[in-house]
Amino acid sequence: MRAMLLETPRQPLRLVDVPIPEPNPQQVLIRVHACAVCRTDLHIVDGELTEPKLPLILGHQIVGTVTAIGKKVTKIQVGDRIGVPWLGHTCNCCPYCVSGRENLCDRAQFTGYNIDGGYAEYTVADEDFCFPIPKDYPDLQAAPLLCGGLIGYRAYSMTGDAQRLGFYGFGSAAHILIQLANYQGRQVFAFTRTGDTQGQEFARQLGAVWAGDSDTLPPEPLDAAIIFAPVGKLVPAALRAVGKGGVVVCAGIHMSDIPSFPYHILWEERVVRSVANLTRQDGEEFLTLAPQVPIRTEVNPFPLTQANEALDALRSGKIEGSAVLVMS
Repeated sequence: MRAMLLETPRQPLRLVDVPIPEPNPQQVLIRVHACAVCRTDLHIVDGELTEPKLPLILGHQIVGTVTAIGKKVTKIQVGDRIGVPWLGHTCNCCPYCVSGRENLCDRAQFTGYNIDGGYAEYTVADEDFCFPIPKDYPDLQAAPLLCGGLIGYRAYSMTGDAQRLGFYGFGSAAHILIQLANYQGRQVFAFTRTGDTQGQEFARQLGAVWAGDSDTLPPEPLDAAIIFAPVGKLVPAALRAVGKGGVVVCAGIHMSDIPSFPYHILWEERVVRSVANLTRQDGEEFLTLAPQVPIRTEVNPFPLTQANEALDALRSGKIEGSAVLVMS
């Protein structure tokens, strides 16, 4: 099969021919149809996440068809269309796992990081960490739901019943979650890179009540803010934007250093918290909810062989919605 291989961080991926992987007894073999490109992939390529398996096939927003199953697989059949997310394996026995916090498992493994992922024509995945894809979603439109959607949904859930939400960084996750917020009658204030009028207009088209530069204050105090962009200086900016008792959720797996800030912008019971990974319950809840909205993803397709171009476009902020690799 063809695959785009990361051999050395900070170097381009290389197109290679490698053997189709063999599923172990708990795994399924998947013919990949589409794999969305995530900012986490950039953090891995750029060496900001420092412990990837090397060489590595990136990609953790995978949609495909099962072509073979391991001898202990019971819940998935050949021919099923499934999705594979970032969380690829947990121990199921540590204190985090048994308390419903498997996203914090010390022995967790992650698709496209510790486990080869979907920048390839085939991949394998543990049957317990695969999700059926809602039938109304074509492959390309389903792929971004598996990280931008799922981890975005976990971050969104951390805002409680907030009615005025700030989204800092209006990329794949934000363009998905604004649709859920609109459906639930909440207001979204979109913050983009300074001068990104195109991104701000995109946010307004999707229902943002206000859109502006990330270094400006919204026209009224927010109840909560989610920081999707991996930029530490946005934390004090968001704290200044939320009102008393407001929460600022850092949704990324990596962020640049947070600068010091005066205590008075944290005072009055404001909260800063992070979100790590996802749980299978997050996936089940969100993939049930998405068709009810219904959430529609804006996708920018690239052939597998142009994975480097897709990563560069994401890095430079040229993607509205989600970049998705398509297998021929």
